[in-house]
Amino acid sequence: MPVNTTLAQYSDYAFASAFAIYVLALVLSAFDFAGTSVRRRVAADAQTRAVTAVGAPTPDTPGRISAADSIRPPSERAGRAAIAVTLVALTLNVAAIVLRGMATGRWPLGNLYEYALFLCAAITACWLVAVRQYPIRNLTVFVLAPVVILLFIAAAAMYNEAAPVVPALRSYWIAIHVTIIVSACGILTFASTASLLHVIAVYGRDGARGSLAWIANRLPSAELLDRVAYRTTLVGFPLYTIGVMCGAIWAEAAWGRFWGWDPKETVSFIAWVLYAAYLHARATSGWGSLRASWINVAALATTLFNMFAINFVVSGLHSYAGLN
Repeated sequence: MPVNTTLAQYSDYAFASAFAIYVLALVLSAFDFAGTSVRRRVAADAQTRAVTAVGAPTPDTPGRISAADSIRPPSERAGRAAIAVTLVALTLNVAAIVLRGMATGRWPLGNLYEYALFLCAAITACWLVAVRQYPIRNLTVFVLAPVVILLFIAAAAMYNEAAPVVPALRSYWIAIHVTIIVSACGILTFASTASLLHVIAVYGRDGARGSLAWIANRLPSAELLDRVAYRTTLVGFPLYTIGVMCGAIWAEAAWGRFWGWDPKETVSFIAWVLYAAYLHARATSGWGSLRASWINVAALATTLFNMFAINFVVSGLHSYAGLN
């Protein structure tokens, strides 16, 4: 099928627009995070005035707004705007993926550039779901920063013109195996990031000074970060396991063996072991949540190594990402 160059161009436009809006959301979220401690102090002062002032409304008064709710610092407004802007960026991100698939007439996960776009969409979508469940909006900056960096690298070093895929990828398994793996990696990347922030929160509030303490004092409680990381990993790990199993089935059909210890297969297996070890440690009495979080951080490092070092440096059976 010939490539529709018009749709391919629209995909590039959607990507560029998504990147610009992600950057805007990142700036807004950074302002939100920086103003977190000030916002807490303003809210506490407003609550005090609401309680002590004569005739002041209380939070439980029906139909009335408390003084604390009526005072919303600029940083909080920026944080709320960042979430809305992120949703717009995610829509354009997904549009870039869909348009690329329509332009080529194939599943849009045939090279590392498309993988990066899909991974960023998965991370962002996971974040938008999590922020509705937990009071962690001020962590948006820690989600968008890696997304913006990855999209920049995708445009600078991973970009490939829209084109048909190599014969090895002309299988319905690409829509199953790769989609599941990338979705799981997006969820687990967010989970591991939460574990990293949990480590920072613990050490930063334990007598540390400087930038570490500055960040830790603006983070949610260590207990909340640990809970978010654990529950998110509980969702991502089974999905990752299914993706690995689907990859083994595809490998048997394409190469005549389920597993061959290809570099990407090996590092993916190491990451799987680390995520499994994290869940085991987190659920085992006697293991502290901090030590378990370190395992999740190691899993994140392994996943990043698999994406960058393996794809850019090492050659193997999976070296069809458009870089070698």
